[in-house]
Amino acid sequence: MSFLATSISRLAPRLLQSKNASCVIVASRHASSSTNLKDVLSDLIPKEQSRIKSFKQQYGKTNIGSITVDMGIRFRGYSIPECQQLLPKAPGGQEPLPEGLFWLLVTGQVPTEEQVSWLSKEWAKRAALPSHVVTMLDNFPTNLHPMSQFSAAITALNSESSFARAYSEGVNKAKYWEFIYEDSMDLIAKLPCVAAKIYRNLYREGSSIGAIDSNQDWSANFANMLGYSNSAEFTELMRLYLTIHSDHEGGNVSAHTSHLVGSALSDPYLSFSAALNGLAGPLHGLANQEVLVWLTALQKEMGGEVSDEKMRDYIWNTLKSGRVVPGYGHAVLRKTDPRYQCQQEFAFKHLPNDPMFKLVHQLYKIVPPVLLEQGKAKNPWPNVDAHSGVLLQYYGMTEMNYYTVLFGVSRALGVLAQLIWSRALGFPLERPKSMSTDGLMTLVGANKSG
Repeated sequence: MSFLATSISRLAPRLLQSKNASCVIVASRHASSSTNLKDVLSDLIPKEQSRIKSFKQQYGKTNIGSITVDMGIRFRGYSIPECQQLLPKAPGGQEPLPEGLFWLLVTGQVPTEEQVSWLSKEWAKRAALPSHVVTMLDNFPTNLHPMSQFSAAITALNSESSFARAYSEGVNKAKYWEFIYEDSMDLIAKLPCVAAKIYRNLYREGSSIGAIDSNQDWSANFANMLGYSNSAEFTELMRLYLTIHSDHEGGNVSAHTSHLVGSALSDPYLSFSAALNGLAGPLHGLANQEVLVWLTALQKEMGGEVSDEKMRDYIWNTLKSGRVVPGYGHAVLRKTDPRYQCQQEFAFKHLPNDPMFKLVHQLYKIVPPVLLEQGKAKNPWPNVDAHSGVLLQYYGMTEMNYYTVLFGVSRALGVLAQLIWSRALGFPLERPKSMSTDGLMTLVGANKSG
């Protein structure tokens, strides 16, 4: 947990009430004669970096709060293995249906097969895209990133918002959640159509996504529209993928962004499109691409099967060169990511002899001990991104730029469930207090000169 970031929201009120509050807003005047703002920043930034680095070294271990890091991931109290066991599955399928997880996230209750079937049919009924969004998607340049197209299309769907209309007509606050719910249901229903159209336009020469089948579940329709209707295993992978990527508490960039924007009473379309822009950042949603690039480079350099000893040397050389092993470590988790584990189980079941999977599994045995020996990693274990790209590649989805769109389709389930409850509980506008670095330093008695 970052000392500076957390201090801003938690300690600001104490500082503002103190006798030193007048010291917070202090700025030097005319410190630079340059009229070029970039030149001024180039001079200021390294000085400020050094000052803050010194501050963190002296006071960075100050305890301002605590979190639990060893519990893994739970959805409404249920672990991922429990969700895999308890949530309804498609006829003949073995993976949980994302519809069931959404029901669980919204209600806190494990749904019945009938409830999940209703949700599948309800989303199928709501899936059609308005013509202006179709036209928009068909006219995007092919060099526009899939996530940019995805975010823009979701923003354009705002024209369909029942919440925006109800708010403009003066609806009672007690009913906000009802319209947020309707918008969220409509948006989730339309996401596979938007995402599939982007995929077809960019990678399948603009071929038709086809029609929604009301007798199929959400993931099956998505897989069919993407063009993978002949692969039952890919459909099963989609069910698993869309379930496990759906939610991970409220502090990650996409979830927090959606909550923040939604707190201004922006409708779900605007809130979720903002979340997608955060998800598009390389530190959030692009990690599985980075893993695949690294694995491909490793394969190319090392050749075929590699001994554990040579692999260990390769990992050490990677670390000594100042690079990281992508797919290992997590900002919050302090154990093997359970989302990694269920993908590993899927691979053992369906693609045990795939060379890339065998490489991933070999790394799972070698990387954590090396990271522990190095002594820098708080979490030496693999995260969800260490595995997902390998599975998608195996089934023929090799377009790495598109992977974050799949992540976005899944993440909608979590952030929109949260958004419904935020309006239901009347959560206020999010407006954290803020203070300057000098103010924080004054609070703890640090030397502001560095």
